[in-house]
Amino acid sequence: MGPAVDPATPPDRPVPPGRGLFAVLVIGPSMVPTLRHGDAVLVRRGGRAVRPGDVVVAVFRSRPDLVVVKRVVRAEDGGWWLRGDNPLITDDSRAYGVADVLGRVVLRYWPSPRRFGYPSV
Repeated sequence: MGPAVDPATPPDRPVPPGRGLFAVLVIGPSMVPTLRHGDAVLVRRGGRAVRPGDVVVAVFRSRPDLVVVKRVVRAEDGGWWLRGDNPLITDDSRAYGVADVLGRVVLRYWPSPRRFGYPSV
């Protein structure tokens, strides 16, 4: 399993380098209702270009110790402006500024989206 993504604490280990797929465990409510605390997702490094609306794993330039899962809003200053889907949580670009994307979320594999009626990512 890849690193846990938590707005309050840094990951236990860095995100794996290189290309390909890696797993991330979502911690916290910032992406509700799209992703919930405890969801496990697969993230692709490389592949098609990131675009607004994508859910990504990223690191804020002002907080390089903080790995987050957020939605891309727009390109800005050579990076990306990100926001969480939960409007009550503001631990995104509004607080930390521009981020660098590590990869794009391509699949939630736990819990199964069909099992609990979750929307697809």
